Amino acid sequence: MESWSLLGFGARGWGPALLAGAGMTLLVSAAGLLVGAVIGSLVAYAKIRRRPWQAALATGYTTVFRGVPELLVVYFVYFGSSALLTDLAHLFGAAGFYGVPSFAAGALAVGAISGAYQAEVYRGAFGAVAKGEIEAARAVGMSPALAFRRVIAPQVLRFAIPGLGNLWQVALKDSSLISVTGLVELMRISEAGTGSTRQPFPFYLAAGGLYLALAAVSDRAFASAEARATRGLRRVSGAA
Repeated sequence: MESWSLLGFGARGWGPALLAGAGMTLLVSAAGLLVGAVIGSLVAYAKIRRRPWQAALATGYTTVFRGVPELLVVYFVYFGSSALLTDLAHLFGAAGFYGVPSFAAGALAVGAISGAYQAEVYRGAFGAVAKGEIEAARAVGMSPALAFRRVIAPQVLRFAIPGLGNLWQVALKDSSLISVTGLVELMRISEAGTGSTRQPFPFYLAAGGLYLALAAVSDRAFASAEARATRGLRRVSGAA
């Protein structure tokens, strides 16, 4: 039982540290998902427009980031961005090494990975929007920007919610890879506790439990969001 007391909130307990690590995991995953949303939207737009050079770049991006191992992407973003920042600093006369903060590098890495998958989610969601509604928006004189804001974007988001829920779960798991950059998230705390106490099983079991708890709460939140987004559709379907 002494080993399990290490997970408590007493003087020797690692409970607060594990919860703080879970909070950091949540933050970096959320930041990564938001970065991925921006990237994915731009890539999906490039594919939908079907201009050859834009579509080629977008396809190349999704192919690379969906085909390369996630850990390699984390290393590439962390060390590559730090090397770029150092070179830029040297151009302005600074000396030494300048590293990108682990949180920023982690959010960018998770966002780059998530963006490649989100692009396909948004592209598929756009394909599900009824073409008649887009034509009707044009017929009543809506500008492309207004039609996108009032007609296209709300429906794309509605159709994309299930896919985004899956990608959020993936982002939560991918965040564990960011521990290699030194970010003190849940996996990093678990490794630190294991190294300090020589008791790996309680810490890794606790980490697994916290990941599952985050996933379960997130799954419930996305299910609720999907139910609210499709509430009007269900009423129309029932009336029909």
